[in-house]
Amino acid sequence: MKKTAKKLLSILLSALMLLPFSAVAFAADGDYTINSPYADVIWEGENAWGAYKGNLHSHTTYSDADVDLATMVKEYYNQGYDFLANADHGITGKEWNRHQTFLPLYAYQTLLGNKVQHLTDEEFEGITSGTYPTADGTVRGNGMTCVVGANELNNLTLTKSHVNGYFLPEGVGDGFGGRENGFELAVAFVDKAGGLSHINHPGDFLESSRNIDAVSDKENVALFGDILLKYDSCLGIEVFNENNSVTPYDRILWDNLLMYCLPYGKNVIGFSNTDAHRTEDIDTSFSVFMMEENTSEKVKETMQSGAFFAVTRRLKANDVIGPAKEIDARNTDIPYPIFTKVEVEGHEISVKAENADTIQWIADGKVIASGSISDGYDCLDLDTVDGAEDFTYVRAELFGKGGICLTQALVIEDGSATPTYEGAKGFDAIIKNIVYFFKSSLLWTIIVEITRL
Repeated sequence: MKKTAKKLLSILLSALMLLPFSAVAFAADGDYTINSPYADVIWEGENAWGAYKGNLHSHTTYSDADVDLATMVKEYYNQGYDFLANADHGITGKEWNRHQTFLPLYAYQTLLGNKVQHLTDEEFEGITSGTYPTADGTVRGNGMTCVVGANELNNLTLTKSHVNGYFLPEGVGDGFGGRENGFELAVAFVDKAGGLSHINHPGDFLESSRNIDAVSDKENVALFGDILLKYDSCLGIEVFNENNSVTPYDRILWDNLLMYCLPYGKNVIGFSNTDAHRTEDIDTSFSVFMMEENTSEKVKETMQSGAFFAVTRRLKANDVIGPAKEIDARNTDIPYPIFTKVEVEGHEISVKAENADTIQWIADGKVIASGSISDGYDCLDLDTVDGAEDFTYVRAELFGKGGICLTQALVIEDGSATPTYEGAKGFDAIIKNIVYFFKSSLLWTIIVEITRL
């Protein structure tokens, strides 16, 4: 009897000792963390990082723009840009005081009387150091970083399957014509060369300005999603491009791609670029990078980390995720909205902002909260949002008279195992390659265009 009592007591004590650990395990079940691309940013104080305005996609008369390289660079400098990558079609950019590669395709520029010229050595040194005077005669004091090695690939295609490659070795990519519908061809080329890439203005390729449903079509989402998952060097897509006339719904596509890719552990970075072909295009869409210093290497690191904000000065209205009314502040003195702090503590995301009227929070493609931010502060507590533990990401958008500003996605992680993306295999892969062979041909593209007409 005594042995039985001792045995029961031992079992009871063991159960009591295990109880706290069981409770902890139960409490952790369904819990999650918020992984922010801004986690390392120092927002305030002596060692605060700078907020650098920049653009990674611009053009000159070396390809199909109306403005020569020297004039274009000076105008970016005049408008306060801190870094710039020139990405002419099929031409890998060099320093702005050097001749860029000549392609016979663009010989028509001289026939039209357009200048094809670069900066002088003195102008280049002055602009990159900040000693060159702006148009009104003032000296900036801070230079504009020259980001070399950018190239908009697939320049000989009728379809707008354009990809921007970055940090390509000099000469690599010059004359790269590509194939129709050849996003993956260009991405694979950049990947093999050791560069980075993003998909340009996908809404233009999808012609989604005529049909908003195109950005949510499963085949279209898979087209871009599979490329992003297959190549780590392909960082994301342009969510804003120039004045967004043909890309007004690419934010919606971005949300769909985030939901497609994040389950496999791949974040999709949202880029914003002027894609300028005229000086009037420079005050359209751009980014603000949070960096310790303004160097080409830091630009590269920030592209990969996502510690930056996407800004546009103009966007059409839409009733899915807004804006409710069209915003257009291009080439005005109206300041654009900008986040000045994004911090995560537990399940709370707090932000500070300037020049904004309203803020909205988006999770898995849906607006989950919105309101005024005229006082410059807002906080989202996910514990107050039903189903937050099932979200894959959260992101914030600022709206103001001067434009729109977006954060990158803050990823929701619950600690579960991430499956490995495998893509098409076996017979499915064979069929996919056969279909691509036909759809990447010029003949197929011409037939499709004739059918549309």
